[in-house]
Amino acid sequence: MRGQWQHLWQNKAGNFGIMTALLMVPLLGVAGLAIDFSNAMSVRTQLFAAADAAAVGALAEKSSGVAAAMTMGDGTVSIAEADAKNLFFAQNTVALQQDDVNVDVSVSKTGSTLQSRVNFSAVVPTTFLRILGKDSIDISGTATSQNQTATYMDFYILVDNTPSMGVGATPSDIATMESHTPDSCAFACHETGQNAGKDYYTLAQQLHVTTRIDVVREATQALTQTAVSNRVTPDQFRMAVYTFGTSADDDQLKTVSDLSTDMNQVSSNTTGVQLMTILQQNYKNDALTSFDNALTQLNTTISAAGQGTGPSDRQKILFFVTDGVGDSPKTNCTEPLSGANRCQEPIDTSFCTPLKNRNVKIAILYTTYLPLPQDGWYNEWISPFQSQIGKRLQSCASAGLYFEVSPSQGISDAMNALFLKVLQTPRLTG
Repeated sequence: MRGQWQHLWQNKAGNFGIMTALLMVPLLGVAGLAIDFSNAMSVRTQLFAAADAAAVGALAEKSSGVAAAMTMGDGTVSIAEADAKNLFFAQNTVALQQDDVNVDVSVSKTGSTLQSRVNFSAVVPTTFLRILGKDSIDISGTATSQNQTATYMDFYILVDNTPSMGVGATPSDIATMESHTPDSCAFACHETGQNAGKDYYTLAQQLHVTTRIDVVREATQALTQTAVSNRVTPDQFRMAVYTFGTSADDDQLKTVSDLSTDMNQVSSNTTGVQLMTILQQNYKNDALTSFDNALTQLNTTISAAGQGTGPSDRQKILFFVTDGVGDSPKTNCTEPLSGANRCQEPIDTSFCTPLKNRNVKIAILYTTYLPLPQDGWYNEWISPFQSQIGKRLQSCASAGLYFEVSPSQGISDAMNALFLKVLQTPRLTG
């Protein structure tokens, strides 16, 4: 009997089962820890995605929160906070089905900067960790976003309506005019004198020829609708439209439409953009395109430029549409004079500098001056500096705000593209 008890005592064959039984609880706890924490992290990832969407969406460019922020000073943007909460809980995620998901949102404006912060927390029930007495896992996180309020801008649109803008808009239009005029003239000069005898502008209309001024007028009207489509608030953009004058006897800066937020009214007023009239050919030596005078007058017309942070702090943009050839009486010409003082030249960039020095942005759309090889005047006076026209205009324009387009490429599309480019440029800082 004594030997049998000693044998049983020394027998270790059953220890594995005993040890397994003893280790079962901690083994299940470790396995449950991995599973339950993995589930908690998955829920946290989903909630982070919802928080990111809420933080960014509350500051979306055309959101109601941003629109409200543009009309207020510094402080809490309550409507944006409500939007963020709605966006958070609108996410289609299993995580939001948890009973204990809490979210706290703050959206504030300081200067022109909008800051959103979305804090979330949740209690995720466990399964396996209950064995160890752990019924839930707490998770939390924070998502932030920052944006600038949309920029308030005033656009001063200067449309070149001088006689050279009466040229046919396309090579086909030019050919039509040349073939229907006794002197093969490509220009639809708008002569109104009793002895003029060559009102080619009326002839162009009868021939259904599109002139460059026609295209630019329509493109300017279309631009007002682009402004409407891209504004966040009704008063974000204001526009004014100017020309070089209605007639050769009134060749001064002409206001076609006063500065206004009413884009429909601006568009309607722009119908009045017509080719400058002249009494007869060579009236005033045809020197009727003074970029120098127009830019000088606009420098006094355009009020002080701001940073664009609000209705009383607007950026100022001169939006200049031109074929780039100046023709005016002056002696300090950058090209050889025709006669005593007729100066035909690319734009003199020294008249752009005063505007830039006042932080006025200059956006220039160059409607390519098409060569006129059959025109003796062009060959003698314009052709020698043809290659410099675009370069001078680009030098006059603010960085990145120069665009060249031929009429056949679509002036309206080009104006819209340049307008959108202005909107995307960084806000001025003092």
